[in-house]
Amino acid sequence: MAGFRSLARQVRDPLSDMALRRYSLRKCLERFAPYGHRATWDHLCSRVGIDPEDRSPDPARLVAALDELEEARAVWLAYEAQFAERRKREKHDGLRSPGSIDDWHRLTWGGCGVAWCDNPGVHPHEPLAEVLRRLIAGLEREPGDCCPVCDGTQLVWKFGLAHEPSSGPVCTSCGIVVPRPVLTRSALAEARRARLLVSA
Repeated sequence: MAGFRSLARQVRDPLSDMALRRYSLRKCLERFAPYGHRATWDHLCSRVGIDPEDRSPDPARLVAALDELEEARAVWLAYEAQFAERRKREKHDGLRSPGSIDDWHRLTWGGCGVAWCDNPGVHPHEPLAEVLRRLIAGLEREPGDCCPVCDGTQLVWKFGLAHEPSSGPVCTSCGIVVPRPVLTRSALAEARRARLLVSA
């Protein structure tokens, strides 16, 4: 099975058939898709001006989509390396029990679904790398009362998400499932209350 870098080379190969190059970009999303496969594809297509159903897109636009995906992947891989180094130090110092961020991180290892968007058509509009930088900054500071990606304060608790965890606070502004560790207890409680009001 081809890895991300091998697939990226196929996307950039000017001698390859365009349908294969597009297919290779879609396969890249099986290895790294911050919003989930469908939402990340929708995001990339809208950012570079590709019709999501176009089987033979403009090669320059296809490569632009790959460039954005690769930049975001580099941001995430750097975070994962720092995360792994921190956990190694903590274990060396006798801290074996993982915290809530560690529990969340375990579910997103590799970068798939890091900023899960359950509705593929609703996702942040900023470049993927910028979204991940904001999310990482939110994970590294004290919990707050808003979405770390867009600063939205309208969070609604949703059940039956197509991702683990299967329920959580969703930002109604940018569409991501906000990682629980970045929110205060009061923000989580408010999101649960908002869910009850919506379903009432």
